[in-house]
Parts: sequence; C-alpha cells; structure tokens
Amino acid sequence: MHNPYTTQMDAAGKGIFTSQMEQVLENESISRQALLDGVASGRIAIPANKNHVGLRAAGVGAGLKTKINVNLGVSKDVCSFDSEMSKAMLALEYKADAIMDLSVSGDTQGFRKRLVREVPVMIGSVPIYDTLTRTGKPTEEITLDDWFETVEIHAENGIDFVTIHAGLTRKCVESIRTNPRLCGIVSRGGAILFEWMEKTGNENPFYEYFDRLLGICQRHDVCISLGDGLRPGSIMDSTDAPQIQELITLGELTKRAWAKKVQVMIEGPGHVPLHEVEMNMKLQKKLCHNAPFYVLGPLDTDIAPGYDHITSAIGGALAAMHGADFLCYVTPAEHLRLPSIEDVKEGIMASKIAAHAGDLAKGIGGAAELDFKMSRARVALDWEGQFAAAIDPAKALAYRESSQPSEKGVCTMCGDFCAMKRVKDLL
Repeated sequence: MHNPYTTQMDAAGKGIFTSQMEQVLENESISRQALLDGVASGRIAIPANKNHVGLRAAGVGAGLKTKINVNLGVSKDVCSFDSEMSKAMLALEYKADAIMDLSVSGDTQGFRKRLVREVPVMIGSVPIYDTLTRTGKPTEEITLDDWFETVEIHAENGIDFVTIHAGLTRKCVESIRTNPRLCGIVSRGGAILFEWMEKTGNENPFYEYFDRLLGICQRHDVCISLGDGLRPGSIMDSTDAPQIQELITLGELTKRAWAKKVQVMIEGPGHVPLHEVEMNMKLQKKLCHNAPFYVLGPLDTDIAPGYDHITSAIGGALAAMHGADFLCYVTPAEHLRLPSIEDVKEGIMASKIAAHAGDLAKGIGGAAELDFKMSRARVALDWEGQFAAAIDPAKALAYRESSQPSEKGVCTMCGDFCAMKRVKDLL
C-alpha cells in the first residue's frame, strides 16, 4: 500500500495525524491541532525513522515539555559496548527522552543496530565521526561518497536524528581567521570537517551537496540536527562572529530542509555566561525561524571540571526558560574522561531538574503537578507521598533511612523544632 506521506512534517501538512503524533500527545498537554500545526510549520519535530521498529515517539519543540538527551559511546581507549548498553538501560530507567551514540571505535554499526533494536526512545548519531571509523582513511582521503554513504548507513540502521555540521562553510572558516578565538573549534565534527576542507581545498560537502543529504533524510524520515561546529568552547568565545555567521547559515539551511518536508533541529552553544543565555536563545529562534533548539549545556563557567553537570544544569535551566526545547546532558566527567555509569546518572538527574525548572518557568501544562504533590505531602509530613513525588525516589528514601529521628514524622535536621509540625495543628 502506498504511504500517503514521506515524513512526519509532510503528514502534518496534509492534515494526517500519524501514530507517532498520537504517542506524542499521550505525554503532552497541548491540543491535537496545536501539535499538527507545530509539526507542519517545523516548530515541532518528531524524530522517528521509519526503520526504528518499536520506537516510542517523542516531540521536541514549541509548547512541549523540554526533553533531555544522554550521550554515550566508546572511544579507542575505553571500548566496551556492553558498558555503554548498561548506560543506555540506566537512561531508560531514569526516563531520558533520547540517546545519542557517539562511538568512534570498534564495530560501530553492530552497536548502533543493537541500540535501535533494544532502545525504544529516539536515537541520534554523528555520521561525520563514523565516516573516519568506518573507512579507516586519513581525513584528507575521505571522498564525497564516503561522507554520504555513512549517512545512508545510519539512516538504514534506524537512527532517528543525525547531527550534521553543514553550516561550517569556507566563509565561516574565514570568519575564524579574522576573528581569532581563545579556544578555536571545539566541536569534534566541526574539527574533522575543517581539517578535510583545509587539506582538500573543498567546500563543506554537506553544505555544497545539501540536497543529497535531504534526499537521504526524506526517504527514511530522519530529522537533521544541524550541528554547531563553531559553538563556543569558552565563555570568552561566546556569541562571537563565527558562531553567529554559522547560525545565519543554519537558518538558511533550515528553510531548504523544510521545503523538502525534512524535519530540523538546531544545535546551540556551548559555553555561555549567564547574562548571554537569554540573548542566545532568542537569537537562534529568530535566525532559525523558530525551529526546535537543542542546547549543548550551556556551561555558564569554565572552571568546574568534575562539576560540569552543575554548571550545565544552571545554564540549561535558564536556556529552557527562554525557549530551548532539548537539553543535552553533561556529566561530571565532561572535559576529563569517558563517563562512568555513576557519572551518567548524575548527568541525567541534573539535566532533568534543569528541564523541569525550565518547564515551570515556561508554564508548560501539567509541569507543576508533581511540585504541588510534593508540597502537600510535606505539609502533611507524609514521607511516602514525598518519595512518590520525588524526581529520584530511591535516593530520597536512602537519605531518609540513613538518619532516623527519635520522634516519628519529623527529620533529624529539625526534630521537635520542625516548623510544619508546630504549625500544622494550629492552622
């Protein structure tokens, strides 16, 4: 039977409410029509590859809950796919919305297929990394077909969204030279493409042949996450000319993708001081036509290695408040090593708290429900109710059980001085 639509965006434009849209609506407070209009206009993306069997679809964008992504994947020095699958299962347990495979060593395709087979949330990848791993070639020997064959493989494997640094053009490279940076290019994908462009003298292949990329994504309904190859890696480089030059290009590419009914997300900074976060969010939405914004942090200070899940949560909450739709988690291991499973949990919790804080500020329907439940349970000194409303019930319970009060109902912080206990009966 002929499918009457090519992508989720195409379906929405034709007034077709897909099964994936039904799944999105189950977890959101917006109306059916608002979701349909959002997907049709590009303000909402539903990354849902036709080859991802068993996907539980989620939406990213205007009027929806802020989503969080968990990065994982092996490196040459730490290469255990079983360990990374344990992280993926942990991410599902703690209700992450997406998982991104950044593997750069070993049987990457085998691992990617396993993720798609066993993980029901949307999955992302960066084909630019995998092109080097897959071909084993020096960067300058990578061919045009090599780049696009990797994207095709990822699409066929069932990846729901691919990060493609198509905005890092030769014009942007010149902007770096005329506007020197403290930290240069910190994006791995951006650095790889920059090296290829410098050594071959060619334009960015994903920019020059963007229509070829769109063809692959349209066939499989893969969402393009337009990567920020020139994101700032230092607060000193934040909101500089190269970053904005690339953002303008990403806005132009967004319109070209939408014309082909290919869904788009825009990736954003990076390292951004707090007073520039709101400006960055509004600038992205303006230049990229209100496409969903996928924020990598942002980290609001550079001096906290070992605690960057906290700097990221501070920046992420502010970013979500001012319009970011999707937060990429950051773990305590950021800048230091491949994260352990304990690091992954800390990163997930910090990112979930930031996303929820942003949703409260944005007034997302239903966001405050658990907060009300928690407050009511606290007033009633209902500890079971507090655990049920907690973002991490097991940790809250463990803290409670580790230090028992002599008087039932209170905690060992205040004991008989508990304000709620004293006032409860009087009111």
